[in-house]
Amino acid sequence: MVKIAIKRLGKNICRYKAMLLMMLPVTVFVIINNYMPMFGVLMAFKKLDYGKGLLKSPFVGLSYFRFLFSNDAAWRITRNTVGFSFVFIFGGLVIAVLVALLLNEVRGRLAKKFYQTIIIMPNFLSIVVVSYIVYAILDPAHGLMNNSVLPALGADKVEWYSKPNNWVAILPIVNFWMTAGVSCIIYLAGITGIDPELYEAAIVDGASKRQQVRFVTLPMIRPIMVISLIMAMGGLFRSNFGLFYQVTMNSPLLYPVTDTIDTYVYRALTGGGMASASVDSFGRAAASGLYQSVVGAFLVVAANYVINMIDPELALF
Repeated sequence: MVKIAIKRLGKNICRYKAMLLMMLPVTVFVIINNYMPMFGVLMAFKKLDYGKGLLKSPFVGLSYFRFLFSNDAAWRITRNTVGFSFVFIFGGLVIAVLVALLLNEVRGRLAKKFYQTIIIMPNFLSIVVVSYIVYAILDPAHGLMNNSVLPALGADKVEWYSKPNNWVAILPIVNFWMTAGVSCIIYLAGITGIDPELYEAAIVDGASKRQQVRFVTLPMIRPIMVISLIMAMGGLFRSNFGLFYQVTMNSPLLYPVTDTIDTYVYRALTGGGMASASVDSFGRAAASGLYQSVVGAFLVVAANYVINMIDPELALF
C-alpha cells in the first residue's frame, strides 16, 4: 500500500513538475516568513536569558499571560481591536460592494479607469503621508476643520488629538477612504462576470435598476462576499498598526479608544507606556501576540462553521 502511494506521488510530481516549480519560491517565502518565526512563541513562556539562549532560559509558565489579564489593559485593547475590526470588516464590505456597483454603472471606458485610479490611489499612500493629511485637517491650531469648517457651521473649535470619542468616527472614515478602492476590485470583477442574459431577463420581467441589483447582482456575488468575510474574520484580533499609531500621532490621551493589541505590543517592546524596555517586555509582547493569533485562528474556524451550517456551498472548508 505504501509502495503504491509513493509510486503515485512520484507520477504526480513528474506530471505537475512545472506547476510545483512555480510554487517553490512562494512556498519557501511562506516557510521563512510565516512558519520559522513561530519558534519565537516560546518567549511567551520563558524569561529570556541571552547567555543561555531561548531554549535553556528559565520557564515562567503563564506569568506573562497573568500580567496581561491582571489589569484593564487586556480588556481595553481587546475591546478596541475587536470593536474597530467589526466596523472595518462589515462597514468595509458594504462600502466596497457599493463602490463596485457604482463603478459598474460607469459606461465610458476612460471615465471608469479615471474613477478607479482616483479611488484606488489612497491605498498606495504611505501611512505617514496619510497621517499628515489627517493632521492638516484636524490640527487644533491651523487645521482645516477648526479654521474653516467648524466656524462656517457656527461650532466651537475642537481639540481633536485630546478627545478620544471623536476618533470612533475618524478612524473608520480614514480606513474606508484608504481601502475601499482596493477592496471593491474583487467585487467589480465578480459583477462584470455575471451573465448579461440574467439582466436582460430581469428587464423583460419589468425589474427596475434597484431590483436588478437586489435579485441578480447581489445573489451572484454573495459567494465572494462570504469568502471575503470568513477570511477577514481571521484579522478580527488584528489592527492596522499605522492607522492606530501614526494617524493618531500616538497621543496618550487617545489610548482609551485607540489603543489596540498591535500598538500595545509595540509599546511593550519599546518600553513606551511602561517604565522601560526589558526582558519581561519581550515576554509580555510575545504573550499578547500569541493570544491574538490563537483567538484569530479560532474565529476563522468558528465563522466557517456558522457559514457551513447556513449554506455548506458557501463555506471555505
